[in-house]
This record gives sequence, structure tokens and C-alpha cells, in this order.
Amino acid sequence: MAVGYGILGCGMMGREHIRNISLMEGAEVAVLCDPDPAMLDRAGELAPAAKRVDTLEAFAAAEIDALVVASPNHLHAAQLEALKATGLPTLCEKPLYTDPGDGPGIAGLAGDWPAPFWVAMEYRYMPPVAAFLERVDGATGGIRMLSIREHRFPFLRKVGDWNRFNRFTGGTLVEKCCHHFDLMRHALRSEPTAVMASAGMDVNHLGESYGGEVPDILDNAFVIVDFASGARGLLDLCMFAEGSRYQEEISAVGADGKLECFVPGPTRFWNGDLGPPPVPRLVESPRFPAGQREMDIPVDPELLEAGDHNGATYYQHLKFLDAVRGVGRVEVTARDGAVAVACGLAAQKSAETGTGVRVDEFL
Repeated sequence: MAVGYGILGCGMMGREHIRNISLMEGAEVAVLCDPDPAMLDRAGELAPAAKRVDTLEAFAAAEIDALVVASPNHLHAAQLEALKATGLPTLCEKPLYTDPGDGPGIAGLAGDWPAPFWVAMEYRYMPPVAAFLERVDGATGGIRMLSIREHRFPFLRKVGDWNRFNRFTGGTLVEKCCHHFDLMRHALRSEPTAVMASAGMDVNHLGESYGGEVPDILDNAFVIVDFASGARGLLDLCMFAEGSRYQEEISAVGADGKLECFVPGPTRFWNGDLGPPPVPRLVESPRFPAGQREMDIPVDPELLEAGDHNGATYYQHLKFLDAVRGVGRVEVTARDGAVAVACGLAAQKSAETGTGVRVDEFL
């Protein structure tokens, strides 16, 4: 019998989950939930057999085997509190929470979930990034410096424009960049200790107003992260660089050499006049003997069509489905999600104050 998923939140990310679940054998979307009728209709086009509900209470009472929480960031904490009683396996989109005051309670709640609880950190599962993670220790001899550059398009429009304001998103360095901080921690296998950030809103959203209120989200940043191992990470974020050939560029350097990863942005944003979209690739640069080795890491076109994360959502769901069936483990835990948020909150505070901030202030 197919595992029936309930999708809470039918916006852009919710629909990406629906498209990827539909590609898996033994899985189906059984219930859709969103208070916005237009979002329910759009999701219903992708899962026409699914039951539609518009309240959290109806969603929690529906016949579902696993939950996907893809609602706006600031709703996660209260919704998870309400959904724990279902006892169902749950995949919760990042960030796990946005309000620092919710952190201890939500991390504890999710950590004590009565079934597999998975925080959606798609970047780990992009095929080129997964290949990078497999090779990086051997290529570098152990990472000492790790940099992640994301040069991309601005925040897209969301229902109610919730993603224009820090109070709903947690701030750009939480909403967008918890992915990057999670990836740093995962690659380095070490805990972040302190953050120093410089950031601003310099190009995007300056002329926008919603109910007379001007957006306050950042559109560019440099963030340095110190780790307990002595390694350090650097995030270079720019959200007005959609003309870039690659959206993510990851560089890891150690005593033995350097490994780089290049990941294109969503294919739907590629300018076809420039020819075919670029193919993801790795570049390995040993010190002795010097000489680069380049490897293409192509991604299945069907997966590129299914979402904006370079096939990652599909591969993440395969592993989550194994955990639901009891044949695999949870790879991204509540603790992972909480530390990623803590790094983002520390970076937001550092950017505001111009001082270094310890990560454990938010744990």
C-alpha cells in the first residue's frame, strides 16, 4: 500500500514536494491543506485525487501516513505543537522556527517526536553537493577553510508577502542561509561557535511597500563562522545576481588540496538565448602534484523540472520515505535544524550590532 502524505502549505515549496512525491514508487499525496483557496486549487491540479482541507484541525484529523510541513516560516512552531499528537512521521521545511524564544521548546518537541522527524535541508541532497561531500575529505586531507557563495535571484513573491519581513521569516540569514550553515556544519562535522556578519538591503525591495510598511529583509551578506575544530566557514550571499552562470559555488581547502563544486540555479530562470543550461561540476585541485581534475555531475532533467533545488527534494524524499518505512534513519534531526537556525539568528544579530556573536546564545 502506498504511503499517503499530507501537505500542510500549498505554496511554491509545498507544490515542489507534491511533484517530487509523485515521482516515487509507493507514495502518494493523500491530503492537501491551505487556508488560501487559490493555493489549494493549484496544488489540486498536481494531486487531483487528494482530499482538500483548509484548517489545521481538519488536517490533523485526516487519514494520513506522513506529514510535510511547508507553511510560512513563522507558523511552524505553533503547527508542530498541534501536530505532535498525531504521532506521524514528519518532514518540516526549514527553518524549524524563527522566534528565538521558541527555540528550546520546539527543538525539544521535535527531538521527542513519537515518529521519525526530519528537517528539510535540501542543499545536502543536490547531486553535485552530495558528490562534493563524498570526496571532500580525501581531496583536501581535512577541510580547514570552507566557503559557500550563493549568487542568485531575489526573493520571489509569496502569498501575503510574508517573506518580505523579518518577523515572519526570521531574517534572510535564517530563512535563506540556514541551508548554508547546516551544510558547513555537516561538511566539517564540527559545531559552530561564533559568527561575524556584515550585511545590508542595498538593491532589492527598496521601492516596495505593503500596507505602508517597507520590507526589512537583507539582500546581501558576508558571514564568517568559527567552528570548534578550528576550521572556519565563509558565506557570500548576493540576491541580486540572477545573471550568474552558477548559483552555488562551494570551495573547501585543506593541507592536501582544494575541491570546488559548481551548481546552476533553477533551469526555469536560465536565459535560453545563452544556450543550454550549465551542467553541475566538481573541480579537484591537489597540491602535489598540481593539476586540476574536472568532473561533470549531471542531474536527471525530470528532477530539474520537478523543483528548484537541483533534484535535491526528490533524493531527500527517498531517504525520508525509508525512515517512514523503518528501513532508514533520520539524517537531518531536530538538533540539526535548531543549530542551523541558531547560526542564522546569531548572524542576524551580528549584522545588526557590528559585533561577533556566540552561537550558543541562541541554543
